[in-house]
Amino acid sequence: MQILSGMDRARNALERGERLPGGTLPLPIAESWQRCRELGLDPHRQPRGEVVPFATVTRRRQKMEGLRRLALAEMQVLYAQIAGSNLMIALADAGGMVLDTISDQAFTESTAGRAIIPGSLWDEARRGTNALGLASDASQPVGVFGREHYFTCHAHLSCMAAPILDAHGQVLGLLDASCANEARQQHTHALVRMAAAQIENGLIFQECADNFILAFHPRAEYLDTLSAGLLALSRDGVVTALNRPGSALLSGLPAGADARFDTLFEMPFARALDGLLRGGVFPIRDAAGSQVLMVCRQIAPGLAVRNLHQEPQARPHDKGGSAPRFVCADAAVKAAMADIGQAVAMGMPIHLTGETGTGKELMARHIHEVSGRRGEFVAVNCGALAEQLFVAEIFGHEQGAFTNARAEGSIGLARQADGGTLFLDEIADIPLSAQTALLRFLDAREVRPVGGLKIHKVDVQIVSATNRNLEAMVAERAFRADLLYRLNGLVLHLPPLSARSDFALVVKHLLQELAPGVAITDAAIASLAQREWPGNIRELRSLLQRLLLRRQGAFIDETCLVEGAGDSGDTCPACRDRGLASRICREIRATYRVHRSVTHTARALGLSRTTVYKHLCGEPLN
Repeated sequence: MQILSGMDRARNALERGERLPGGTLPLPIAESWQRCRELGLDPHRQPRGEVVPFATVTRRRQKMEGLRRLALAEMQVLYAQIAGSNLMIALADAGGMVLDTISDQAFTESTAGRAIIPGSLWDEARRGTNALGLASDASQPVGVFGREHYFTCHAHLSCMAAPILDAHGQVLGLLDASCANEARQQHTHALVRMAAAQIENGLIFQECADNFILAFHPRAEYLDTLSAGLLALSRDGVVTALNRPGSALLSGLPAGADARFDTLFEMPFARALDGLLRGGVFPIRDAAGSQVLMVCRQIAPGLAVRNLHQEPQARPHDKGGSAPRFVCADAAVKAAMADIGQAVAMGMPIHLTGETGTGKELMARHIHEVSGRRGEFVAVNCGALAEQLFVAEIFGHEQGAFTNARAEGSIGLARQADGGTLFLDEIADIPLSAQTALLRFLDAREVRPVGGLKIHKVDVQIVSATNRNLEAMVAERAFRADLLYRLNGLVLHLPPLSARSDFALVVKHLLQELAPGVAITDAAIASLAQREWPGNIRELRSLLQRLLLRRQGAFIDETCLVEGAGDSGDTCPACRDRGLASRICREIRATYRVHRSVTHTARALGLSRTTVYKHLCGEPLN
């Protein structure tokens, strides 16, 4: 006889239309299922996947600009903490309309990822039991795991959402983490709650910039954590904001709107402020007689220089450590790197190929680090050396060896790299007359300066790179075949940016290097991914720098690309250089890149399918 779990019995009853067995589900889930039944929702069907027009999303984003700026920065931190878990971080308004997402590439490409997009509505009446809808209704953090979702098609998801409250307990927005498995991600759930609390604290600092902000807790070690109460006060001691931990610590006291410091604590505000402004931790008793420890985190302008600790402190669970030098999650890149360690251990020359801007020098520096060599990494741009000076620059020269030689002579770049790595970039540009000398050096690893007699033995790791086809140059007798055979001991090909499967990770990594803490949304990355990128990573870096200059807040979204896309390539030929028409065309094309559907694009913008087709003009259509 098969023994069914509580969830099995609950699902069977739900799908057969029978009464739900008691005690098999958490109470909020059971109540939600019952409400969904009463609304006539069929758990076997697909939910109503409604998406509001893009213009509506834009207006809602503008109304929530302050919260959105804080939330996207916090979402970036949260994503960094749990990246690689095949999940999505989403920000929604109080009613469950998704405004922005940041996700792993695998989740973005999944069915769930295509459903959780800006403008999608996740209230209970449309999507059944889900974390965003429940968190919105209950004003409490909620987790909905696997088959706890009402609709069967959502059974592979686990979703954790937490409301973002204002100082009066009203829901301003929702933060959600959804992952493509049924495991109870309690750690992730805790991080989502902490992220929401961090946003709430940030809103207090943002909205109470002219107030004193005090942190308090019964234990000193918790004053720099999210467990601390935050109390914002006007200059005359009136409470203007109090966070959730603060409300809990002052439970039972009149801590509502327009409360005064003097009614919450035994000490008058002026006297307490005098002690707080001297710095350090200040002990004080609340009106119920319980002692708390208090510090001043922000001083009202006009009294003194603002305290350096005015911003909320970093959460104790934040990850430390620096990011890797480059992203290598693409299968082709990882395969190319697999043999580096063994190759450098054997002293094999390594040859890098790839288009301009694909990161060949970064890879060369990585090879140097893998080698563990203590000598220098010396990069040589072979195309920038004059033909008559090439040999002298590489191998050195004695004093007065030739006209215009340095008076003191030079040891040369090869000897400078002794014990380290010599990186020969643009190797295809080495003059034919110098290729013989380089070949001899690679065979013997010996250097004799121009004009000198003494031979110097050197130990270097050779790395070369080119964006040209050396085999074709050999066939054309523009490059020596024997030199090519000495250089290509291990060949690593770096794919163009447009062909890399880890494009989203490359974007996020570059943005972290350029502006740590600045977030970029999935919709913006999807738009960037549609470009051809002839300049590869170098071009992407330049574009991100321009977007950072244009952005209005602490994040980049798809509207930055639409508004800032000054190049005519982002419009169809009919709208090119036509002012307002070109801007509308760019918005249509950018919206299509987000939705990847003509029908959804037309619905989002309130346009006809014919109009969308006309402006896409050559885009791949669904």
